[in-house]
Amino acid sequence: MKKAKLKKWAPLYLMMLPGLVYLFINNYMPMAGLVVAFKNYNVVDGIFGSPWTGFDNFTYLFQDAWTITRNTLLYNLAFIVINLVLGVAFAIFICDIKNKKCKTVYQSAILLPFLMSIVIVSYITFAFFSGENGMLNKTILPLLGKEPISWYTEPKYWPLILIIVNTWKGVGYGCLIYISSISGIDPSFYEAAELDGASKWKQIRYITLPSIMPSIITLTLLNVGRIFYSDFGLFYQVTQNSGQLYNATNVIDTYVYRALLQSGNIGMASAAGFYQSIVGFICVMGANLLVKKISPENAMF
Repeated sequence: MKKAKLKKWAPLYLMMLPGLVYLFINNYMPMAGLVVAFKNYNVVDGIFGSPWTGFDNFTYLFQDAWTITRNTLLYNLAFIVINLVLGVAFAIFICDIKNKKCKTVYQSAILLPFLMSIVIVSYITFAFFSGENGMLNKTILPLLGKEPISWYTEPKYWPLILIIVNTWKGVGYGCLIYISSISGIDPSFYEAAELDGASKWKQIRYITLPSIMPSIITLTLLNVGRIFYSDFGLFYQVTQNSGQLYNATNVIDTYVYRALLQSGNIGMASAAGFYQSIVGFICVMGANLLVKKISPENAMF
């Protein structure tokens, strides 16, 4: 009986094998290198021959700990909440469009920025905010009777600018997933609701949102797991690496990168990655525990 089952599923096991091998090589073998975070790494001695330094590689993370931790957490919280709300809203609007051609155009339009390189996005942003030839300074502000602003030297504007850029670029990914979830809802639910006189808002509240809640929770948990990671290109390329903006735009990833440019210490970079992974794991477990208490059927495990 076992041989018959093995023979039946053998083709699937063979198809799965390359993916498992890749997963092991790419995700599990490098975990041995975590010891670099606790060593004074040098190429001659190698990873395991380099001398131990304890937690010395972690100390530099706490030199500007308040600023970089505050920026990383607050930006990512804003990104998660705004992208979630707008992604669901746009998905509902697009799914309500009856014309298939228009629906395809809107889906493509909202996904296109996500497919763009962050370098292209940084140049588009620069075209708007350049101090000399930017659209805002040359066209919009003069029409409003206001003086030009040196955007790349004024930190107070950049939290809003970065949130807008991230939303424009990233909302399409989640939106596409929510569109797929909404498309899978049985139309008879909406027909029954209309017969009962339910308004559009009530249909969204009592049918659409509960039906796509598993997708919302899964994406949110994945984003929470990366809450201590930042989009390096967004905070480095889009801001043009302007030193005057560091207080408002410096996050863990850019801080580590700049520290490495100065010191070239691989152990410090490994310590930062280790720190981010541990905090991300704790955040995912905590968020999943919270979901499990509120709605056990929607928890990941």
